Amino acid sequence: MKTSWNRFTWRLAGPDVGFIAVVGVAYLSALLRARYGVRLPHSRAELFLLVASSLLYLIVGTYGFALCRRKTSHWIGSLYLAVQVILAGVIIYSLPNPGSFLIILPLAGQSFILLPRIVAAVFCLFLIAMLAVPVGWRNGFPTALVVGAFVLAGMVFVIAFTLMAVNEANSRRQVETLAAELSEANQKLREFASQIGELATLRERSRLAREIHDSLGHYLTVVNVLLEAARAVLGSEPQRADEIMRQAQMLTRDGLTEVRRSVSELRNAAIDVKPLSETLESLVDECRVTGIDAKLVVSGEPSPLSPEARLTLYRVAQEGLTNVRRHAHASCVDLKLDFSDAAKVRLRIEDDGVGGSDTERGFGLVGIRERAQMLGGEVSVWGEPGGGFSLEVELPR
Repeated sequence: MKTSWNRFTWRLAGPDVGFIAVVGVAYLSALLRARYGVRLPHSRAELFLLVASSLLYLIVGTYGFALCRRKTSHWIGSLYLAVQVILAGVIIYSLPNPGSFLIILPLAGQSFILLPRIVAAVFCLFLIAMLAVPVGWRNGFPTALVVGAFVLAGMVFVIAFTLMAVNEANSRRQVETLAAELSEANQKLREFASQIGELATLRERSRLAREIHDSLGHYLTVVNVLLEAARAVLGSEPQRADEIMRQAQMLTRDGLTEVRRSVSELRNAAIDVKPLSETLESLVDECRVTGIDAKLVVSGEPSPLSPEARLTLYRVAQEGLTNVRRHAHASCVDLKLDFSDAAKVRLRIEDDGVGGSDTERGFGLVGIRERAQMLGGEVSVWGEPGGGFSLEVELPR
């Protein structure tokens, strides 16, 4: 019920207000002038025709005009105006007094909404002629000219009022539409901001998981291997066992230092200072302590790398050597750092261990792929049962 009332009042807020007001004034003027000798319909048929045409004129002018505006068709608008002109003619000639001509003024304003401007201007001239010609026929040309000028002045006022009302209504609708679109855009921005925050949180969690796995996991694995080696030679070679234990203790301290660095800045500071070949050589030395023949080969002219690229290659070497010690049962492993390509740097890790065909699983490999992809790099893995294992990472410089 409230929606229907709002729609009704919206229609009356536009040019229909002028239509009803002007027609009402015209009817009232004509009826009041009946007291001063103006002829009113005498027969019932004439009275019925006047009342029926007046009601139809009001109803069609209010609801028919609104329908024509929604359809936005010039042909429907022309049909509407033709019907209204016929009804207005019946009313005017049923009430032949100066006040009745006012009922056609709203048609002039409506024509400028429903028809092209030139066609509407021609229509208005036709309305002026419809009123002035009969007056001139009866009273002469000067009188017709006065009537025409008077009607033209009224039309100009009504047209201006109608166009102002339409422009105001259109502007209001545009403001409401823009406000709704702005509100919707703000809501989407809030949703996007929330999603971005969630993605940033997930990305940071993934980064933390990689850092913990690549740093702390590496040290714990090496220490575990060293402790096992120390237990194996504890009875037969106490000095060798003691040396291995000292190495394990040293790595434990390094691991604690690495954890503190990861918590404070999540970045291995030594990697940012030392050349990459030196940091990789330290990893190779750790691998040699466990009894594996490890070596590092650097080819090409070493060039400066970004901190992200150095850290990624360092973590790849950590993960690769950790897997060699943990799973490969290898006797030797080679690290090859290649700077020969001016656009790329490659790190390749090869062992002679048991190998394997499953080269996709494992959190370590997933972390390596994520690190390389964030820098626009590629990861290649080969492995066959009994044929060793190979891991290669290629990063742009």
